[in-house]
Amino acid sequence: MEQNKLPDVLKGLKVLDMTRVIAGPYCGMMLADMGAEVVKLEVPGVGDDARAYPPFQNGESMMFQLFNRNKNSITLNLKTDRGKEIFKELLPHFDILLENFRPGVMDKMGLGYTDLEKIHPGLIYGAVSGFGQTGPYSQKPGYDIVGQAVGGLMSTTGWPGGEPTRTGPAMADLLSGLNLTVGVLSAYIRRQQTGHGDKVDIALVDSVVAGLDFLPQWYFTTGKVPERNGNMYNAAYPYDTFKAQDETFVIACGNDKLFHILLEVMGRTDAAGDPRFQTNDLRLQNHVILKQMIEEWAADKKADEVVKALNDSGCPACVVFDIARITKDPHIAGDRKMFVDIEGPKTGMMHLTGTVFKFANGHADIYKRAPELGEETEEYLTSMLHYTPEEVAALRKDKII
Repeated sequence: MEQNKLPDVLKGLKVLDMTRVIAGPYCGMMLADMGAEVVKLEVPGVGDDARAYPPFQNGESMMFQLFNRNKNSITLNLKTDRGKEIFKELLPHFDILLENFRPGVMDKMGLGYTDLEKIHPGLIYGAVSGFGQTGPYSQKPGYDIVGQAVGGLMSTTGWPGGEPTRTGPAMADLLSGLNLTVGVLSAYIRRQQTGHGDKVDIALVDSVVAGLDFLPQWYFTTGKVPERNGNMYNAAYPYDTFKAQDETFVIACGNDKLFHILLEVMGRTDAAGDPRFQTNDLRLQNHVILKQMIEEWAADKKADEVVKALNDSGCPACVVFDIARITKDPHIAGDRKMFVDIEGPKTGMMHLTGTVFKFANGHADIYKRAPELGEETEEYLTSMLHYTPEEVAALRKDKII
């Protein structure tokens, strides 16, 4: 289990991760990065669906490697009575259980929260699903694109007059995984204070709705349904993308002071008196004219030059980086270590996205590649439950593990 290499932030926290694909595994990944002992429980012979998702390196899924680094893997057939018995033996050794089955599936197996809290009163039970554990939609299946669609994100993403657009990354899954992490850690803190466990219910759709920024308030206040505005922000302008001679860049003027700095850099202080640009609200109303003015100024300049001039004067601006650029950037890839190298016996050297967590008095890190299917099954059964090697072999022969 490589205990000596565990980061110290969540050292001692034990997590049983039954989740698959992205949302749940993303939560388990963050906990593991911070030092929790995360044990991935998978179906024998099959494992997490993501093991079969591209891209592949030497036959190994790099999606699986990313979201399951720092974890251990055991296999257990929960469709058998013996498998359920072993599960119940293992559970009291863990603080947190993560699952992303459709609501009701764990209950039908006799492994729902009300069943499990009887044998483990302090259990933190984290469940993530498409629509949540309650409500008329709870039994609907949900994947990321469903969460983005029903949660309203797709309706606000894209260009005016264009089709509703899914964000490139699986934001419904990632937001849900992040919220699940916050939820289970909050419940764990409460357990330390009261001794009581809890069930944390996270939905992809809820997570997207909560991530809609102020757009629902826009509708409640104005009665108008927010439309797709491309990269423009409804609350401030200029807060948008603009074209320079070579690349696209961003300007983020969130107040009058920043707008006036922009005008000075552009050499257009005369526009400070233009009645169309006097307030942020007026700039929003006249954003088409203002965008044209900015792009005319930038048309004969390199985007990096424009951005440097603005940044040097205190105006937030940046070039739109593509993935290749961020992986080589001295700040992102260098100082912040957002891409790390780790070697696996089958994959060879892998380049994985690093951890977002940086601590002053502890650290999070990637120290272990994702596990082979059931790699640590025997280790946990013998060390945690004191099974003999012969008993483990019998379980494997009976396809229990």
